[in-house]
Amino acid sequence: MEIVSTERAPRAIGPYSQAIITETLIFTAGQVGFDPATTELVPGGIVEQTERVLKNLAAILDSAGSSLQKVVKTTVFLADMADFAAMNEVYQRHFGSHKPARSTVAVAQLPKSARVEIEAVALKR
Repeated sequence: MEIVSTERAPRAIGPYSQAIITETLIFTAGQVGFDPATTELVPGGIVEQTERVLKNLAAILDSAGSSLQKVVKTTVFLADMADFAAMNEVYQRHFGSHKPARSTVAVAQLPKSARVEIEAVALKR
């Protein structure tokens, strides 16, 4: 296994890696809308946070030699299911016609009161 670490995404705030590369797959840690430079939540709501989350995921995958277009599965965690439509709109823009398998679940709380967290599994190269 290989550990992925890039300054283009928020550094891990605990005992985990941004992503792990196996022989054929890349597993990312869940990303919330933290600005990589400040590790603070981006201002705004679900749209701005989802935008930042997907940019963070893209940066991690790029550092691992992959991309959003090679994602096979995502899990989306929402603090409020009322945010589903707005999150989905931003998600669609980033993935375009590529439609990985996805689960979306409501959770009681996310780090620093984030509205959304997304983790991904992608093909290696």
